[in-house]
Amino acid sequence: MNENLRFAVYLPPFGPFGDPNVLVELAVRAEAAGWDGVFLWDHVVTDAMPIADPWTTLAAIAQATENLLLGPTVTPLARRRPWMVARHASTVSRLSQGRLIVGTGVGVDESGDFSSFGEPTDLATRSAMLTEGLELMRAMWAGEAIQHDGPNYQVHLAATEPEPHRIPVWMASSTNNPRVISRASGCDGIFPNPEDHELIPEEIAHIRQELHRSGLPADRPFDLAVRGNASPAWQEDKNVDLRGLAQAGMTWWLESLIHFDPLNLSMAVVDAGPPRV
Repeated sequence: MNENLRFAVYLPPFGPFGDPNVLVELAVRAEAAGWDGVFLWDHVVTDAMPIADPWTTLAAIAQATENLLLGPTVTPLARRRPWMVARHASTVSRLSQGRLIVGTGVGVDESGDFSSFGEPTDLATRSAMLTEGLELMRAMWAGEAIQHDGPNYQVHLAATEPEPHRIPVWMASSTNNPRVISRASGCDGIFPNPEDHELIPEEIAHIRQELHRSGLPADRPFDLAVRGNASPAWQEDKNVDLRGLAQAGMTWWLESLIHFDPLNLSMAVVDAGPPRV
């Protein structure tokens, strides 16, 4: 089993969690209870108002905690200008002394995050914008001179100092499409997030196999984050094979709290600390 398995709280910043003060309090409580990280969803439209901006909130969490890893999971580059995400990430990374992990992906439009603002909604366009934007973001973090005239972005920047802290990137994946797996293999981790079910060990082992087949070296550190519910604080029994998931290659368990969970129950889950393996 992976001895470096880490545990995080996975929070939607809207509805009962839409107050950024509540999110900061939950992060502080999570650190005190022994969690390794806190990750926030990234949406701009939701039926469950109010809604908090994840990047602003992450900056506040960075200042209120000392060791907790943190990040957006996931922030769609096709919906946010990649150079602005690069600057947001740089700021939070420095505020947190290198504790930021950037989760990114193509995003979804189920709540109108793209269509409400006239943004492109077709998958091919969003995928191309993600690939191009990720290249730009990494170049900015590296301090490289950029002369880029691409199909979606035009960026012209002089060379600067590189970021003082390395900023890992996790790639979200709702499918095991070879193109998605290939993109993820060039990142620091993958967040497989199917819409219709929770992952089982056999699926994690298959994802690991496909990543290596796509070029991920067997000896390169690489995170595989899985979301779900396994805390003993939930009011109903949870039957999650954490040990099997870890043996299959999971490196992070993200305890998922959702906007219709009562806030007092969510706080109880956080205060109970990470589930036992």
